[in-house]
Amino acid sequence: MKVNGEKYRTIWPAEDGSGVVIIDQTKFPHTFETTSLLDLEDAAHAIRVMQVRGAPLIGATAAFGVALGMKADPSDESLHAACDTLLATRPTAVNLKWALDIARKRLIQIAPERRAHAAFELASQICDDDIATNMAIGMHGMELITEIAKKKRPGEPVNVLTHCNAGWLATVDWGTATAPIYMSHDSGIPVHVWVDETRPRNQGAFLTAWELGHHGVPHTVVVDNAGGHLMQHGKVDLVITGTDRTTADGDVCNKIGTYLKALAARDNGVPFYVALPSSTIDFSLSDGLSQIPIEERSGTEVSHITGLTEDGRTETVEIVAPGSDTANPAFDVTPARLVTGLITERGVLEANRKAIVKAFPERMKMSA
Repeated sequence: MKVNGEKYRTIWPAEDGSGVVIIDQTKFPHTFETTSLLDLEDAAHAIRVMQVRGAPLIGATAAFGVALGMKADPSDESLHAACDTLLATRPTAVNLKWALDIARKRLIQIAPERRAHAAFELASQICDDDIATNMAIGMHGMELITEIAKKKRPGEPVNVLTHCNAGWLATVDWGTATAPIYMSHDSGIPVHVWVDETRPRNQGAFLTAWELGHHGVPHTVVVDNAGGHLMQHGKVDLVITGTDRTTADGDVCNKIGTYLKALAARDNGVPFYVALPSSTIDFSLSDGLSQIPIEERSGTEVSHITGLTEDGRTETVEIVAPGSDTANPAFDVTPARLVTGLITERGVLEANRKAIVKAFPERMKMSA
């Protein structure tokens, strides 16, 4: 995507070969900064503190993290230690384990002296594949938006509500939930996006709004609890979210608050779609509510917020009454019964095992 007219991915190898460069997402929305990852611990730290976030980008960063580990020490012991270190950074997004499993299985078969080069090639291929996958998701999702647009008056926009950030900042490029939006906008279809602020880290207000603005897509930031109200008044045509892990039976785990949007959508007859690459499907799980681990993050994300003061300073302030306990579950699970369809690189699927296995039979065999 473009930032101030310049094309960017969210992660790329440094030109001098010293490491990997990322866009530091903890600096948004008021500062655009890149930072270099020079070793394995840098990559693990970037995932842990959410300098990079979003399931596909976490997977890509983990692959580059393994490559940085192999650059320092290409031994078998180092390979296993690198994968274990990166796997421990965040528990919910399955793309992390997916990328590390691929790296471990492929690199262990390669002679140590060739591992670093092979690891960097693998990480780059994962990035290229992610872009191709997201473009396919975008094309399939755009068909849904196109059908709704046909029923609109000339110039009337299709109103999409999204939650959290499943944009190009959550992937290598294009995004998952945003890819259909960008492609529709670029094709001349009027689109307007309701952007949930997505407390407590405000990924909607900080990230989704930032990238939609840079792409020129009309959007409005709303508080998380406004979605149901907007649906009741006919101001939402469809909901599109991303997911960090999806079960083989179609349950989806996404940023906390997604489940409530799905309930409101069902009550108001609004289609609720989830956009995802097949790498986000965990074929070893069937019941998302009982089997998907939910990351519990620091309570300071709830009790404190960072913003820009009127005189241009970035400040973090406390917003919760002193002495109050805080809880911060980062994700929730939306049951398959509330999902209208899964927008994947192989088409829009029903959220059930039969449809998912039919679309991705090779993935099912790999997990058996």
